[in-house]
Amino acid sequence: MAEAPYVPLRPIPLKERSAILFLEYGQLDVLDGAFVLVDQNGTRMQIPVGGLACLMLEPGTRVSHAAVVLCARVGCLLVWVGEAGVRLYAAGQPGGARADLLLFQARNALDEGARLNVVREMFRRRFGEEPPERRSVDQLRGMEGARVRATYQLLAQRHGVTWKARRYDQEDWTGGDLPNRCLSAANACLYGLCEAAILAAGYAPAIGFLHRGKPQSFVYDVADLYKFDTVVPAAFQVAARILKGKGGQEPPERQVRIACRDLFRRTGLLERVIPDIAAILAAGGLAPPEDAPEAADPAIPPEEGSGDDGHRG
Repeated sequence: MAEAPYVPLRPIPLKERSAILFLEYGQLDVLDGAFVLVDQNGTRMQIPVGGLACLMLEPGTRVSHAAVVLCARVGCLLVWVGEAGVRLYAAGQPGGARADLLLFQARNALDEGARLNVVREMFRRRFGEEPPERRSVDQLRGMEGARVRATYQLLAQRHGVTWKARRYDQEDWTGGDLPNRCLSAANACLYGLCEAAILAAGYAPAIGFLHRGKPQSFVYDVADLYKFDTVVPAAFQVAARILKGKGGQEPPERQVRIACRDLFRRTGLLERVIPDIAAILAAGGLAPPEDAPEAADPAIPPEEGSGDDGHRG
């Protein structure tokens, strides 16, 4: 029996793909030539994996070897997350075989002028106003710190929560007061979501601008852009409800995670993160790096030319 003719795959450029799809409770596999999610009843849902930049695998998802191979070939990143991305556990090959975005991020971080421009753009987006002229990164960091402390106080007062100061100790989690524990749990959720977006787009979580020297420096930079509009109010809402005796029997941390999960799904926050990162780095004022002439070919070579720049090879 003659073998079926090989039909070359045609990876779609990342810029033309849908960004992210969340999957839960099912087995990812390749059946009858199709990438499918099979639920517990055996129902298949076909997924156009070649048109996606990233698959977020929520709890209850299993992946076959064939599914991983196909994702790698078409350049779709697999990321294992908690519900709605409130945790990030593992990821495949961030950025695929292309390092364009990673190099662009690193260039902006290493150029002090570009770094300052990026930090100023973050300040502008975070506080809705132009940062003062002739201020260094350290000076802007100090200004942000003062405003952050005032914002905590304001939001706590708005939700009827008694607030002293932001205090937490990773070695003594239960030693913190209820508002601080809720805030720490909420921040962890936001960090998971932002790190998933950073990896999906092909950037490095460790290369930060305002934050430096930590494995998640860039995660903290990005999360700060959304923190006070999203998870901080959610954390204070949960804390207020518990303090009024209306929080039920669930631990505060779980109540916060559920609130953040619902918030992320309702607002579609993840869809905003990747375009925002691109805009922030563009504010650095540097030109993106050009393709290296000696760059490795993609795993699935295009039929003609190299016109599908941006796909994961």
